[in-house]
Amino acid sequence: MNYSDAMVYLVDDDASILQALSRLLRATGFQVLTFDTAHRFLERHDPSVPGCLVLDLAMPGLNGLQLQEKLAAAGEPLPVIFLTGQADVPATVNAMKRGAADFLTKPVDRDALLSAVRTAIERDRSTRVAERELTEIRERLQSLTPRQYDVFQHVISGKLNKQTAADIGVAEKTVKAHRARMMEKMKVESVAELVRFAEKLGIEPVPLDQPGHFNSSQHAWD
Repeated sequence: MNYSDAMVYLVDDDASILQALSRLLRATGFQVLTFDTAHRFLERHDPSVPGCLVLDLAMPGLNGLQLQEKLAAAGEPLPVIFLTGQADVPATVNAMKRGAADFLTKPVDRDALLSAVRTAIERDRSTRVAERELTEIRERLQSLTPRQYDVFQHVISGKLNKQTAADIGVAEKTVKAHRARMMEKMKVESVAELVRFAEKLGIEPVPLDQPGHFNSSQHAWD
C-alpha cells in the first residue's frame, strides 16, 4: 500500500519519543511531521491532506483530549491514535467515545503502532471518499428545478409516471420529460441508484397512497 499522499502527525512533548517514532514511521515509508505541542500542530495542520494524528494524551497546555475536541468542533475529524504512559481507563473511554482510532500504551509496540497508523489512514481515506461523493450528490440535487425535484421524490417512492402525473397535475408525457432530465442531471441510469442517493441524503420518499408536493424546506442541501 502506498502512503506517499498521506501525512502522519506526531504530537508529544517528549523529544525522545518524537524522534524514535518518527524514525520508525519514516523507515516504513510514511511521511511524518512532528510537534512538541498541540498549538504548534494546529498552526501547521492541513485538513486537505489525508492521514492521521498520533497524539500524546497528557501534555502541558492543550492536552490530547482537548486537541481532539478542537478538531471535531472545527469539522476536521482526523483519525486520532492516542499514546499514554499509564493505563487511564476514564480517558480511554472518553477518547473512544469521541471517535479515537486507537489507544496505545507507552512504550509503544512497533507492530501495534504501524498497524494502527495504516488502519487510521485507510479510515481517513474512506471517509474523504464518502464525503466527496455526498458533496457531488448534493450539487446534482441542487441543479434540479422544483418540478424535477418533485418528480425525483415520486420516482424514489416507486410511483409510475401515470401516478406522478395525476399527483402533480400535469400530462404523463411532461412527467416523462422531467424524469429523463432529472435522471440526466443526477447522473444515474437506474431507479435503484437514485434511491441509494436519496438514502445517503436522508430524503424520505413520498408515501404511495399520498400525492407529493414540492417543498423547498425538504431539500437536503438546506
